[in-house]
This record gives sequence, C-alpha cells and structure tokens, in this order.
Amino acid sequence: MKRVGNLWDRLVSFPNLLRAARKARKGKRSRFDVRAFEFDVERELLRIQDELLVGTHAFGPYHTFTVTEPKPRLISAAPYRDRVVHHALCNVLEPVFERSFIADSYACRTGKGTHAAVRRCHAFARRFPWVLKADIRKFFPSIDHAILKAQLARKIKDRRILDLAAWVIDHSNDQEPVIDWFPGDGLLDPADRRRGLPIGNQTSQFFGNVYLDALDHFVTDRLRVRGYIRYVDDFVVFGEGKRELAAIRERITAFLESLRLRPHPGKTTVFPTRQGIRFLGYRVFGSHIRMARDGVIRFRRRVREWRVEAAAGVLDREQMRRSVASWLGHVCHAAATKLRERMLGEWAAVLESVTPPSAANR
Repeated sequence: MKRVGNLWDRLVSFPNLLRAARKARKGKRSRFDVRAFEFDVERELLRIQDELLVGTHAFGPYHTFTVTEPKPRLISAAPYRDRVVHHALCNVLEPVFERSFIADSYACRTGKGTHAAVRRCHAFARRFPWVLKADIRKFFPSIDHAILKAQLARKIKDRRILDLAAWVIDHSNDQEPVIDWFPGDGLLDPADRRRGLPIGNQTSQFFGNVYLDALDHFVTDRLRVRGYIRYVDDFVVFGEGKRELAAIRERITAFLESLRLRPHPGKTTVFPTRQGIRFLGYRVFGSHIRMARDGVIRFRRRVREWRVEAAAGVLDREQMRRSVASWLGHVCHAAATKLRERMLGEWAAVLESVTPPSAANR
C-alpha cells in the first residue's frame, strides 16, 4: 500500500485554514466565540498558522453536556479555534482515505448522508428476504487510540500530520468508561489502553469512518456480502436466509474483537425484511418507507412544549420554524402524507396562539 506524504504544507496554508474556518462556523455564526473570531479572522488564522508551524498550538478544554434524545449521550464541544484546526486536518486527510472507503458507507461523507442510506436500504429490502441489523456497543467511547493511530499511519507517512492527528486523539477528554477483555489481554490491559473519542468533534466523525473501514472491507471483500450498509456504527447486512446471516454475524463478531469492539447484544438480530427495518429514524419495508414511531413521539412532545412556551410568552418562533423545517425534510422521505398534514395542523395552531388577530387577518 502506497503511503501519502507532503501534506503538511497543504494543511498550514492560509487557504486551507480559511476553508476550515468557513466550515467550522457553519450553523454557528450567531455564537459569541464565532463572532469574536470572525471579527478579525485573518489575524486569528495567521496566529493559528504560526502556532502550528512552530508546534505551540495548545488545545483547550472541552465544554461537555448531555443530550437525552434519542438516547443519553455525552457531547463534548471543543473551543472554536480548535475546531478550525480539526477541520483543517480533515481537509487534507479525507481525500486520502476517501479513495478506499466503500460506496455503502454513508456517514459524514460528501454526497452521502442518512437519506441516501435509507434509499439504499429500501433497494436492498426489495432484493433480499432476510437482514442482519446491528450496531456497536458504545462505539465512540470504545475506539482504541493505538489501533486508530496505526490505521492512520498505514496510509500517511507525513510525520507532522501524524503527530497532529495523535495530538488531537490524545487530547480527547474522558468518555464513558468501557472495560472489556479481548483475546490475548492481560489482567490490566483494558485499564492501560487509552480509549474514546469525543462525540461532537469533526475529527471524531472522520476517525470513526477510518476505524470501521476495516470492517467494511471485511464484510464486502472477505465475506463477499452483496448487500451491506453502514452509517457510523449502525450497519445492516442482507442475505437470502437466516442461517447464512447467523453465520455472518458470528464472523463479524469475531472480526470486531480485533478492533476491540463488540456488537450491542440487544440490537444485533436477524429477521425477515418483511417485518420492516428500523434504520436511521425510519422503518424500511420492501414496498415502502415509514417514519419510526419514536421519532414521531419526540416531535409531538416538542409541539406540546411549544404550546407551553407560547402560553408563557417565551416561544422562540425562529427556532420553532427551523425545527419544523428539519422535521419536514426528514418526513418527506417516508410514506406519511396524513401524518405530515396532521402535524402541520398542530404546528399552525401553536403559531395562531401567538399571532395577534390583526396580523393573522392580513
């Protein structure tokens, strides 16, 4: 395998840093730290450039918080200047690794995404009668730093790029503890190995794809599976029969041990595709696609919260409008015309409750 070098000058170039800053600010331009950085963006980027060139850039502490939907997760937000460096690093690494990523890996890649993954799942559900649905238990907290660094070094030979990537990895804050023993481990190995990447970093999403690229090629190249899709740590494998997929599940489980990962025991099942596949917020059948019930429940709960906020006079209408637009963009990919009309009616009722009668009649 040919390793790629001479990437450092590209990373620290002003055009790359400016491109990274534009990516980092997307959707966050109203935040104080972003506005302060953008106020004198050229000077800030030149400071980052100098720090990277002389090796004095110091990553700051993470701001952490917990989200509960759709499940409890620890989110870690790096300082804005660090996020610019993260994007600058991804700008030069992604083209190198993109060449080897399989077509059916859909997370955090240009031209891919959740809706493309669901459409592909729908196509496979029409072709195959059985499916293995799985995800990896505590994926981001379980990512092994030594294994990830070795994977990066297999394709990158620029030592300064590898040192910066290692710096980003080693600066990861403490994640949810995961203690697992794997074949060949000694008593203290699980405690001695550094693990975990913060959910929220651009680099973490990219490194997650690098980490599981080996799984993608194992399934498609070694097992010769013709129907396989992965989105972050959720993946589906399609086949002709239950026994075939049960055997594939065992081989995948054994392979994941080489990455010091384990499939989630309660979410790794084989079943007929006619039952519908819960995948990325949808329930996918061979004939059609529905919204997943829990997503609908969450949106209805949010509408109830808007009603309470409207009654208290604290409703953020712009935030509500963005939430509704996002939900409509999600639901339009499913066969849910009546649901969409009903939920729009409830949203309109909330709007009417905060719109003065004279404005509503214009």
